[in-house]
Amino acid sequence: MIFLEILKHSIKLPQKQAMFQLNRIGMDMIILYLIIMLAIVSIPEWINRLNQPTGVGAEMHIIFQFIYFFMFYYLIMTVFVFIAISIIAYVGKGITHLMNRKLTYGLLWKMSACTVTIPFLLFTMISTIWQVNDSFLFYTFLFSLGLLFIMIQHYPKRRKS
Repeated sequence: MIFLEILKHSIKLPQKQAMFQLNRIGMDMIILYLIIMLAIVSIPEWINRLNQPTGVGAEMHIIFQFIYFFMFYYLIMTVFVFIAISIIAYVGKGITHLMNRKLTYGLLWKMSACTVTIPFLLFTMISTIWQVNDSFLFYTFLFSLGLLFIMIQHYPKRRKS
């Protein structure tokens, strides 16, 4: 399945072969992969919300709790992650300009979306055991920027005309 290929290559980043294999995959598959990854990341929080006997929505039916969780956790998290990836790709565009490389914003966005795989998997594993601090998101942002910088270096420089 294509999503397992994306996962496999995303874990291998910043290797050249993995990076170029991911560049051949369409943007629609990368976005769908990211949505699935965000659903997996939100599972520990969903379980945590179901196990809380008090609080907002504790007396609701499980279907309404799911709708509430989807609207006020998953969708908001998805929007913030997409904005963060867009910012990372935009910073990457500036880095490509400074390093005189030939990369488009779309390609940088795809690469940035794949760089969050390892932090998301770590977050999911850690949050099933302990409560994770929000500073983890800042470290994810820095990790993705660092990985994107390394990947940009693999691309050839622009030719002078």
